[in-house]
Amino acid sequence: MTASPSTPAAVTNAPPPPSDSKEQVGKFLRGLQDSICDKLQTLDGKSTFQEDSWDRPEGGGGRSRVLREGGLLEQGGVNYSEVWGDHLPPSILKQRPEAAGHRFYATGTSMVLHPRSPYVPTVHLNYRYFEAGPVWWFGGGIDLTPYYPFKEDVVHFHQTMKAACDRHHPEYYSTFKPWCDEYFYLKHRQEMRGVGGIFFDYQDGIGALYRGPHAEGIAAHHSDQLGSLPQRSWDEIFAFAQDCGNAFLPAYVPIVERRRDTEYGDRERNFQLYRRGRYVEFNLVYDRGTIFGLQTNGRTESILMSLPPLVRWEYAYSPEPDTPEAELYETFLKPQDWASA
Repeated sequence: MTASPSTPAAVTNAPPPPSDSKEQVGKFLRGLQDSICDKLQTLDGKSTFQEDSWDRPEGGGGRSRVLREGGLLEQGGVNYSEVWGDHLPPSILKQRPEAAGHRFYATGTSMVLHPRSPYVPTVHLNYRYFEAGPVWWFGGGIDLTPYYPFKEDVVHFHQTMKAACDRHHPEYYSTFKPWCDEYFYLKHRQEMRGVGGIFFDYQDGIGALYRGPHAEGIAAHHSDQLGSLPQRSWDEIFAFAQDCGNAFLPAYVPIVERRRDTEYGDRERNFQLYRRGRYVEFNLVYDRGTIFGLQTNGRTESILMSLPPLVRWEYAYSPEPDTPEAELYETFLKPQDWASA
């Protein structure tokens, strides 16, 4: 059976990375962590990040930064890790079997912010890089999870990320946006986690853009229509990942500044805590970063810093009709072309 262009098995013979690839990516990702933390501390105005450096017995380590009980953030974590070892875990080898039997190197910066106000969205970011024998790839993305969303905020977020994508290839956003919609989807709820963003993985400059498991999805269909793109160099893919990482602050900070002082009461707070339960469910059941970290014996506290400090579940909850809570489900948790709205 011939592999579809959207399947990882069809991807081979990526050009080798530069000799200092690990140093280049590590420097950028540490700098991204620094710049995000500096701006968030200024925005928060009350608390600062606590840093914990950690070592991994099998090789590598990282630095975890967490801000708690702040003026803006109830809890936020911005982590950097750099690990290596004898073999990749099954969750990765399933997608890149050609990496089997090789030592690996992986580095990444990840972030999850849980604001105090229900009117300020939760946001997640992760950009990462892997090398294993003959293969290398970049992956990552960013997605927004509002509780009481505003269309102008969602449009701004998506337009900012589209602009970052468009600077590198006109088809990146058209593939990576629906890939994000498909990835951050709670199958057991048949529900999106939020309003999406972009997501990409296994990008090594050759073959098709989509490398995910849903061959019948919108992202795969768009990627298959494009076919295999002309080869892109390691430097080109790295530049794209850098622009995506650097787009976070312009995408998110204006939303924070518009919404942080909006008054709210118990109703809004309780709904925020209820919707945070969806975040917990996704991260513990589906999130590949969580699974990879646990399978490679990463630091548990750092891996699970993505979980909110407070959360609630309610049996068989259904929002009242014609309320802001109902609008979240009926309008915003539906995939749509926000960048053109």
